[in-house]
Amino acid sequence: MIECKKVSFSYPPNETDIGDREGHGTLRNIDLSINDGDFVLLCGTSGCGKTTLTRLFNGLIPHYYDGKLEGTVMLDGEDMRGLSLFDISKKVGSVFQNPRSQFFNVDTTSEIAFGCENHGLEEAEIRKRVKLVSEQLNLTNLLDRSVFSLSGGEKQKIACGSAAAVEPDVFVLDEPSSNLDAYSIADFRKLLKILKSQGKTIIIAEHRLYYLYDLADRIIYLSDGEIQGDYTLPEFQLIPAAEKAKMGLRPLGLGEFADIEPASLHSGQGIWKLNHFHFAYKKQPETLSLENIELPAGNVTAVIGHNGAGKTTLSRCLCGLEKRCKGILEKEGTSYSSKQRLKLCYMVMQDVNHQLFTESVLEEVLLSMPGKDSDESPENVAKAEAILTEMDLLPYKACHPMGLSGGQKQRVAIASAIASERPVILFDEPTSGLDL
Repeated sequence: MIECKKVSFSYPPNETDIGDREGHGTLRNIDLSINDGDFVLLCGTSGCGKTTLTRLFNGLIPHYYDGKLEGTVMLDGEDMRGLSLFDISKKVGSVFQNPRSQFFNVDTTSEIAFGCENHGLEEAEIRKRVKLVSEQLNLTNLLDRSVFSLSGGEKQKIACGSAAAVEPDVFVLDEPSSNLDAYSIADFRKLLKILKSQGKTIIIAEHRLYYLYDLADRIIYLSDGEIQGDYTLPEFQLIPAAEKAKMGLRPLGLGEFADIEPASLHSGQGIWKLNHFHFAYKKQPETLSLENIELPAGNVTAVIGHNGAGKTTLSRCLCGLEKRCKGILEKEGTSYSSKQRLKLCYMVMQDVNHQLFTESVLEEVLLSMPGKDSDESPENVAKAEAILTEMDLLPYKACHPMGLSGGQKQRVAIASAIASERPVILFDEPTSGLDL
């Protein structure tokens, strides 16, 4: 059992200004009991405190993250302040919002086995567990690969496999589906059903709700660091869709999305032509092979495919980030080299932590604006603040970008892309971490 008694927590000012913006903590007055075998879904808008709550459950607060913690968090009747992270890890397995931050090995097989090795399991048992988890999550084709060669979704699958191999009693998962494709989500859902049937306690912080619709026993809704609702699944299903939208929650079923009319392929702004795009990573077979593609300028084009299909690679090549890419981008008879495409395109990366550089959200948006003169002129500041208002980020303009939640960081990167005024903007998994 996990129990929170009158728990409040705030990060120190040097970590994030969000908690102290209005004199409140990141989490406030949390009273919560999670019984053995419960399947609990934590939901709420970006920045509501879901990730912070998961850090209380897995012991990273207070053993890793500093801050002011009031109240008591109990694990099987013991105060987690008195338990070491090693002791907690025997009972609680975690998958972080950014799986890259929890890797300790350079190859995938060793990463899946890493937790088992730390707990001193016999080699034969470790091999057995790695094989079992790999089959359950369809990871066999990812074994013995460099973690640096994986796509974002593949990294997420490896992180899930590593946590499952240890076979803890409690699983704490922070947006585990954010980078997974539909097939991988189906595999992950099967694993969750198996774990639930085994009586495991599962706590998931998620924006995507549809794949958990018949698995969750409880849905806990957070807003501004407080628990605003604690529902059984039938109670949650009775909440009207319009009310869920006001709560900032995605639909519980995929069928609730409205039909969208297909966009016209003739925008009147010309055609971008991709000719002979070929690319291969070092010592790898060809990853990208596109002969001729036409994209209408001024339109939104969706690029879809399973994890590892080459979506990110295409985006990086199109932006000019991969200098070894063979291919030509052309519009109205003008060809653009890789170097020219760096100034032509703006890419919002799958892991936005790679592209946040400044000390404040406002500075981040100003940095991306065209021109080098008067970056902080009143006119530019007004434009930046208007964009931040559209992205619901204006209250955070003085905050350090790295102190924001995953979804808020994503919106900062999108705001910077808008401010860049580039004719081509590429979004790589832009909805990961975002609420409705």
